Parts: sequence; C-alpha cells; structure tokens
Amino acid sequence: MEEKARHRNVEKSPTGGSESDPGRDAGSGGGGVALKKEIGLISACGIIVGNIIGSGIFVSPKGVLENAGSVGLALIIWIVTGLITAVGALCYAELGVTIPKSGGDYSYVKDIFGGLAGFLRLWIAVLVIYPTNQAVIALTFSNYVLQPLFPTCFPPESGLRLLAAVCLLLLTWVNCASVRWATRVQDVFTAGKLLALGLIIVMGIVQICKGQYFWLEPKNAFENFQKPDIGLIALAFLQGSFAYGGWNFLNYVTEELVDPYKNLPRAIFISIPLVTFVYVFANIAYVTAMSPQELLASNAVAVTFGEKLLGVMAWIMPISVALSTFGGVNGSLFTSSRLFFAGAREGHLPSVLAMIHIKRCTPIPALLFTCISTLLMLVTSDIYTLINYVGFINYLFYGVTIAGQIVLRWKQPNIARPIKISLLFPVIYLLFWAFLLVFSLWSEPVVCGIGLAIMLTGVPVYFLGVYWQHKPQCFNDFIASLTSLSQKLCVVVYPQVDESPSKEEESLDDMKEQRQPIYKSTDPNGPESTDSSRP
Repeated sequence: MEEKARHRNVEKSPTGGSESDPGRDAGSGGGGVALKKEIGLISACGIIVGNIIGSGIFVSPKGVLENAGSVGLALIIWIVTGLITAVGALCYAELGVTIPKSGGDYSYVKDIFGGLAGFLRLWIAVLVIYPTNQAVIALTFSNYVLQPLFPTCFPPESGLRLLAAVCLLLLTWVNCASVRWATRVQDVFTAGKLLALGLIIVMGIVQICKGQYFWLEPKNAFENFQKPDIGLIALAFLQGSFAYGGWNFLNYVTEELVDPYKNLPRAIFISIPLVTFVYVFANIAYVTAMSPQELLASNAVAVTFGEKLLGVMAWIMPISVALSTFGGVNGSLFTSSRLFFAGAREGHLPSVLAMIHIKRCTPIPALLFTCISTLLMLVTSDIYTLINYVGFINYLFYGVTIAGQIVLRWKQPNIARPIKISLLFPVIYLLFWAFLLVFSLWSEPVVCGIGLAIMLTGVPVYFLGVYWQHKPQCFNDFIASLTSLSQKLCVVVYPQVDESPSKEEESLDDMKEQRQPIYKSTDPNGPESTDSSRP
C-alpha cells in the first residue's frame, strides 16, 4: 500500500484500483485538478494564531498560576514558554521549506525516520488527538452559547452535544465548499478573538493607570501562596506548553501556501511573538482586577474579569469565548484534514482520503472523515480522559521531529535549505523538551504508559495494512470498488502532480547544484526513489 501510494505520486496513477478507476484519467489528465495555493500571509497568520488561541486564555489560565505559586513566576513561565515555542517554530520553519510537503511533523518523521515512525504519529492523531480536541472545543462553544439560556443551572448534556454536532457539520460544509471560504472564516474569527483579548489588555492598562497594580509590584508579585516545588514548576511549564499548542499547524498545509519559502517563516515570525504578547499581557490584565485567589477560584477568568469591569457590557466576554472556540473548530478541521490527506497520499490511510473535488479542489473525503471521527467522540463520555492519555504522546513527537532536523543535517548536509538556522536552536528545544518529558514520566507513569500503549496498537495495523503488500485479490478488489463508489459519491479524483519546478525552486539557482534526494523510500520491498509531490 505504501509503495503503491508512492508510485501514484510519481506516475500519477491511482492505487489499488482497476484500470477503469475514474480517478485515473481525471486526476492525471489535462483537467488540472490540484490543491490550490490560496493561503496568503494574513490567512497563514490566522491559522497559527487561531489554532493556538482557543478557549484556554479566556476560561482557565489558572493552570500555570496555581503550579507556579506566585504571580511573578507565572508571568516568567508564560514568557519563557513563548520563547521556547518560537524556537520550536523556527526549527519547523526550516523543516517546512526543506521538506515542503503538507502533513507537518507526520511528513517529516516519515521521511527522516521511516514509514513505521510516521505511521505511529499519524495513527495516534487519527485515533485520538484530533477527534478529541475538536470535540472538546465544539463542546466549549456550545456551552457558552447555551449558558445564557440556563442562568441558574448547567445546560443539558444532550443539548450541548447536539449544538456541538451542528457546529461541526456547518464548518465541515464550509471547508468542503471552498478553501477561500474556510480561510476567510478563520481570518474573521481570529480577528474577533484578538479584538476581545485587546479589550482585556486595554482594560488592564486602564487599571494600572488607576493604580490597581498591587500584584504586579515586585515584592507582591513574587509572594508565594504555596511552598515552591521544582515538580510543580515543571508542571507549570507543561501547562504553559499545552496552552501554546497549535504553533505547528501551518506546516500541515504547506502545499496550499502562496510562496511558502517566504510566507511560512514570515507567518511564524509574526504569529508566535503576537501570541506570546497577548498571553502575557492578558494575564497581567487579569491580576489588575483579581487577586490570585480570586483568579484560581474562577471557572471562567475572562467572564469574571468582565463582570468586575464591564458592568452591563459583561456579556461581551462569554460571546468572545464562543466566537473564539468556533474559529478554533474551523482551524482544527482545516489543518487536521490536510494531515489525513497527506497520510492517505503516502499510503498510510485509505487512498480515497487523498482525493479532492474536481471543481472545488478541496479534500472532501478527508474532511468528512475528520468530521465523522469527531462526531463519534461526541457520543463518548471519556473524551477528557483520552486527551490526558495522549497529550504526552503528542508532545513526544514534537521532540522526535526536531531531533529529525539534526539527523537530516548529519545525513544530508548539502541539500537545499532556503532557511538554515543554527543547530543551537534545536538543541535548546530538545533540552527543554527532555526536561518536561522526564518530569511527565516521573509524575504520571501510568497515564504516560497508557498513552504509549495506545500508540503501539498502531504497530500491527501498520504491518497488516501498509507493510504487507501481497494481500488477497478479493480484498484488493473490494477496496477498489469501495474507492470507486466513494469517488462517485464525493465527485473526487486524485490531484494532478505538477512536476515542473516551482517559482521558489527556480529562484534558488545557487542551491540547485547541491540538491539531493530527500524523500527516500523506507519500504524494504520498494526501490529508493524521490517523491515528486513537491509543490
């Protein structure tokens, strides 16, 4: 399956199907059906900022504060974590233009460490990470929409799940209809959440001008309300790192970026400092209106903040949370569907997920797959438990990916790197990553062990579904007919592969002589070949 998918990329022929596969002629002929480069710099920034800033900064930034033990140390942790996130994003920027394929860390891990490692990254993402995260964000959205209708009690569980499902279906339709529509939705809702956070920051500045900065004075800021503990400080850093989660999502859509060699690093340079600024100053604003004890006692910090300072306009804050989470669901659907699309193109998921609509040029099967898996999570009762189990694994692969950057420098030092950062950056990130990883294993060995066990369930799936090439003919015929039926229902074909050099590649004249194959086959039964799916 993996070998066939790779040959499809090079030869423009569909996998596992008969010669009469409708995707064959339409996808590789003169129709020009391919993913379009419609994501400009503003939309790229919207994807990063919109995916990082979800409901957390509005609802519960207390995780860092309660473990840090003081306001001053909490603010330092927010700043340091933002800097480490920027370092990681710089490493991903180099990887993104060296291996310019959609799929993010899945594509990088697969190309550097081999098919099994890449498949395990994809497996844990498909099975748990993205469906659960999207379900939780959608449930948060529905909770803040329905809460005004139930002022004296919690909204009914069935109502929450139904509205969350409606949110998912609506945004899936938007993403299926047009890439441009999806990015416009992301731009608008990202701007909305930044305006809401800007309001919080401005109100904090007004409070400081009024002299309400008791908890920001050095002697008070570092007043510990609990005994300092290195384990709790490490946990505070871990909470902060999770709050910055989503910084690597733009790498999932590299092939749809306009001028990725320029816009990928530019979007990172703009977005990460912006998010760090917003996080730090929003937390400063909160402590101008609330004591640390009040902040820790609040279930929705921004709402409490608004009730204290906005008066009759306090409704702005819950609306802002709802809009923020709505945009978060859209961004997650957009990027995760591209991950599944990339996995199918490499032969690690059913090949129909690597197809796009013949007119809209959107990966409709991958989007529907993402939506259905998230809807299934909505009917389960253990969503938050699953997130705890696999959060460790998700963070584990960040470090594996950046370690791959060092490995690629060693194995292929002369390949073209439009961006080449100092190796000091991945080393700094890996030291920080190892510190958090060791602490996680030490503090929660059972949770981390269960997460590893869930990931390792993908090993037999890989050997049966990907590595095993000589499956029974009846099975191949069944898959071919199912793929053909799905193509007809969704009106999709395999995208055309453009083998002509891109403008970015043409501009790298001084690097062309050093260019070497990057994407080597890891299949022992297949030949070493380069991947011609570069945009």
